Amino acid sequence: MIAAPGPFIGQEAAWHEWIEAVRSERMHHAWLLSGPRGLGKRAFARAAAAELVGSPPNQSLDASAHPDIIVLDHLPASDDDARKKADGKPYQSKRNITVDQVRRMQQRLTTRPTLGNRRAIIIDPADDLEKGSVNALLKSLEEPPAGTHFILIAHQPGRLLPTVRSRCRILRFAPLSPDQLDAVIRRDAPESSAQDRAAAIAAANGSPGIALNFIEQDLSTIHGLMMQILDDGDRDFHLRGALASEMGARPGRERQLAALELARSVLVAQLGTASRPRQSRIINAHEALTSLNAQAPTYNFDAGLLIMEIGGLLASAAMPREAAR
Repeated sequence: MIAAPGPFIGQEAAWHEWIEAVRSERMHHAWLLSGPRGLGKRAFARAAAAELVGSPPNQSLDASAHPDIIVLDHLPASDDDARKKADGKPYQSKRNITVDQVRRMQQRLTTRPTLGNRRAIIIDPADDLEKGSVNALLKSLEEPPAGTHFILIAHQPGRLLPTVRSRCRILRFAPLSPDQLDAVIRRDAPESSAQDRAAAIAAANGSPGIALNFIEQDLSTIHGLMMQILDDGDRDFHLRGALASEMGARPGRERQLAALELARSVLVAQLGTASRPRQSRIINAHEALTSLNAQAPTYNFDAGLLIMEIGGLLASAAMPREAAR
């Protein structure tokens, strides 16, 4: 088997399949990278595109700067946000990938690739394409220019139209095993303690992204409070208050997003052992957290209210004996 680059621990099979396809005479024109958030699909897509167009597939690749790699992702929400992005500051982004972005990409497809015979189009994520964007993209997927290959990232592939999915070869990204997660943490967070690694692995539900955020954002206490809410409920709001206090008065956007992902992860971990009535409540809470997670990068939520909402949703899925009102 062809070895995957270092960043793709646990996804060697997907990398091997991609390399075999790149080296074949009949490379499929559209690929769907499918799996939950935090499994490394974004880094994989950029390394895969680099391999396709003949650049070194390393993590430092600025894919957007390569003339034969086109990346469609969320644009800054305003001119002011665009300036913040250029300055390396936190910024708000648009909720969706717009039809104008797709059309600008299609205009570039009227010319040949610049440095070789192949061009890669990354859509990150395809879940967030506007309806008009999807319809416009379908035209290119149905009749792709010679040498053009599409890499679509999908956290929830069920949200994509069947007509899109049917035109793509699917690469599935599976959760990592505890040993694989430990290897990722040791590599990317070498200063982490054995205790922190164990806690991160237990909380991550197979997601290296969640595990690394757990370490980086120091979410051990927050995770403990979340688990206590799920076990005992929170009728008097005491635990939600403690959760807000632990998050801090002005937590950064990354910390808020990491807490959201952690809350979703702990809910998923509860499903296997929950009673059927409680499973329904867990699913409902998870859906609400997923909606919050989709809005959080583009909406300026009050940090205190956001963490209280997260705590409330966890309380709604608590053990039956102490479920929140």
